[in-house]
Amino acid sequence: MSVVVSIRLRRELREEAKRLGIDLREVVERALEEEIKRRRRRELEEAIEDILRGMRGISEEEFREVIREWRREA
Repeated sequence: MSVVVSIRLRRELREEAKRLGIDLREVVERALEEEIKRRRRRELEEAIEDILRGMRGISEEEFREVIREWRREA
């Protein structure tokens, strides 16, 4: 399923793309997919940083014990 999205481009940009045979839909779709990937990656990195900040002050032994308990429960 697809949707129609309307955008405004500078006329000369549109004309040059047309002259070069550039498929605007393909270019916009690819650029949007890349931006979505980049932002998801940034969200994941921020979540990991939050987790690591929350783990400051926890010793390796405490961490190992939590993992052992988690494995026993699983």
